[in-house]
Amino acid sequence: MTEAKKTADTQAVIAELEKIVEQKPNNVMARHHLGLIYRQTGRIEEAVAQLEKAIELDNQSMESMINLGAIFFDQGDTDRALELNEQALKVSPDMAEAHVNIGLIRQHRGEVDQAVESYNRALQVDPKLLTAWINLTSAYTMLEQDDKAVDAARQAVTLEPDSAMARNNLAVALYFKGDFAESQRNMEKAKELGYSVDPRFADALKQKLA
Repeated sequence: MTEAKKTADTQAVIAELEKIVEQKPNNVMARHHLGLIYRQTGRIEEAVAQLEKAIELDNQSMESMINLGAIFFDQGDTDRALELNEQALKVSPDMAEAHVNIGLIRQHRGEVDQAVESYNRALQVDPKLLTAWINLTSAYTMLEQDDKAVDAARQAVTLEPDSAMARNNLAVALYFKGDFAESQRNMEKAKELGYSVDPRFADALKQKLA
């Protein structure tokens, strides 16, 4: 499909959703999906307006809360992002995605111990949630809990051997644990899978192996 065709299709979907919203202003799903596609096409203010309206119409609309939270996180408004994910958890306490998002927000704010708690809550709900294991690895690395970081990274790689990020995280965790040879093997695998390895990390590992 050409880029022009994709753009035309996207505009057609937007036009159809806008028509539905105009005719049925209380259609929560139409507003939700319109918000998502506005976000995808860079119309952020309009995306926020639609998602906020969806939540206003249905205070159980967890997906709208999650997606609106993601927009605010991208904008650097971590307070609002955190509030929306916590709101989603009030609707569904076992929503693993919200726990991961809260962990990411906490980690971004330097509240790493709390981030670990959130990632572990997510894994209690879904032990096979790759993003939780990947984020948990980086959180443990930040806390210099190297054994736990390696264990979390191995869990991620076991779940998805071809995850470039999981491989890179494992390489970093192994580096800090002092297993430089295996770190290099995983770094090279991450590169093969398309990961842009930090050249400073590659240089530091090279020096350790010299």
